[in-house]
Amino acid sequence: MKDKQSWFQALLSFASRCKGKMILSVICSIISVFGGFVPFLGVYHILKLFIEEQADTCQILFWCGICVAGYVVRLVFFAISTILSHVSAYTILETIRMEIADKLMKAPLGDVMNKTIGQIKSVIVDRVEAIEPPLAHFIPEATGNIVIPVAIFIFLLVFDWRMALASIATIPLAAIPFGIMTRNFTEKYDAYMKANNHVNSVIVEYVEGIEVVKAFNQATSSYEKFAKAVASFKDYTVAWYQSTWKLMYLAFSILPSTLLVSLPVGLLLFSYGFLTAAELCMCLILSLSIIAPLMRLEVFVNEMKVMEYGIKETLEFINMPELPNADKPVSLAHSDIELEHVSFSYTGKENEMVLHDVNLKMPQGSFTALVGPSGGGKSTVARLIARFWDVTEGGIKIGGIDVKDIPLKQLSDIVSFVTQDNFLFNCSLKENIRLGDPSATDEQVYAAARAACCDEFIARLEKGYDTPAGDAGKRLSGGEKQRIAIARAILKKAPIVILDEATAFTDPENEDKIQQSIMALTKGKTLLVIAHRLSTIQNADQIVLLQKGHISAIGKQDELLKSSPLYADMWQAHIGAKAWAVSDESGVVVHV
Repeated sequence: MKDKQSWFQALLSFASRCKGKMILSVICSIISVFGGFVPFLGVYHILKLFIEEQADTCQILFWCGICVAGYVVRLVFFAISTILSHVSAYTILETIRMEIADKLMKAPLGDVMNKTIGQIKSVIVDRVEAIEPPLAHFIPEATGNIVIPVAIFIFLLVFDWRMALASIATIPLAAIPFGIMTRNFTEKYDAYMKANNHVNSVIVEYVEGIEVVKAFNQATSSYEKFAKAVASFKDYTVAWYQSTWKLMYLAFSILPSTLLVSLPVGLLLFSYGFLTAAELCMCLILSLSIIAPLMRLEVFVNEMKVMEYGIKETLEFINMPELPNADKPVSLAHSDIELEHVSFSYTGKENEMVLHDVNLKMPQGSFTALVGPSGGGKSTVARLIARFWDVTEGGIKIGGIDVKDIPLKQLSDIVSFVTQDNFLFNCSLKENIRLGDPSATDEQVYAAARAACCDEFIARLEKGYDTPAGDAGKRLSGGEKQRIAIARAILKKAPIVILDEATAFTDPENEDKIQQSIMALTKGKTLLVIAHRLSTIQNADQIVLLQKGHISAIGKQDELLKSSPLYADMWQAHIGAKAWAVSDESGVVVHV
């Protein structure tokens, strides 16, 4: 899909799957409209029979039957049109959501992670859902509201062209205030949507941060921000309404007053013999029927804007750039990782590089640790290896092959990535672990759990391995979730394992067990660990000290303690923190 594609072109492309249904819906809607005209024709003939004093029961019943038949045709075909339009609308919604989901899988993972969960949910659920009412109702209803006035105007021309013009005399008069009212509608609506988005973000922030707000007794200030955002949105909406309501009601007062023109014109034509009494009555009835559909079209103007904004926001996701993906799997002789003159910028600008000319080799089966001050680029290195983004300069190789030449699916199979923020699905703990290898047996799942020291806390649960994790794993503590994620990575058996602060929430008493299990079960694998707790990586084959995007030092623990003052200071700070102790009122010493 082209970036410069208009929202309406995009909508048509989404609708390609249901093109036939939409065309048939329009046809049925038009048939329904003409079916609705049949009662008018029947009424005209019944009036004519009475005025000419030729009415009899059979003829009246005949034309009454014609009216009923026309009304039935109108109802049946309108129902068919509505059903088809709803099926088409939900098909389009399915297409949009599937395209967004597909794009999220193909776009750089880093770009996807930069978008908030609330933003993604708002677009996929709320914005896309807001497209459905205009789509489902526009075809059967708006088609009728457009065709009916045109058909009535043509029908009036058959009787007398002057009556046809008289029936629409109020339209240009009403168009003057309506045009003044809508001259800056787009700008006003843009500002309205910005205000709406702002108040939504403030509401989400207030709800998500309510725990922090209460903990730090900031309810007053936080509520004040929330209240101001809501009040500001209300004030803007009311001000917009107040600036337009006079013109709007003036336009809607003028528009339906067509009888003020058509009645005197009709009587004049009748007096001169240009219209019969039956024709005059019919023209007056039709002139009253021509305006109501046009007034209902005003609702669709706003709904079209809602649909426009919904499509535009979905296009922001669908038009996200994709990572180039190799077509054919490659054969990797080993699982060495090599960074060659890697520089990287999240924005692509040279003056905003977060990594600078990084050269690093991690041999197969080795244990490499990345340490350094916050913001040094440790997580960026790990994510570039997993190809969350592509490097700005230089290259990354796995098994001697550039990661850009390895298909994304294959790269995902050979790299296990465990982060500090681990997500668990709302299914059993057993199935959460089994995600590492869907074909694994229960015994293999249990073995992975034991290796990651999960069996101890799982055994305490009432349902054991069949215990649901809850939404996003909320039934487990941070450390327990991390161990489940490590078990999942162990079961995956990928040749490369990346742990990005994966033991951050590990309890001190379980730290040694976790480290032993990781070291034992990653034997023969290329292991990269990012850690602030230096005690967890002191046995690494090489420790890489990253500072401000540069490699400051590389070596084993003993070597860095002697050669790197920064690492020595970090180590002293770490072991000093581990030795901290406080005593409570009972004299019990608690180690931190």
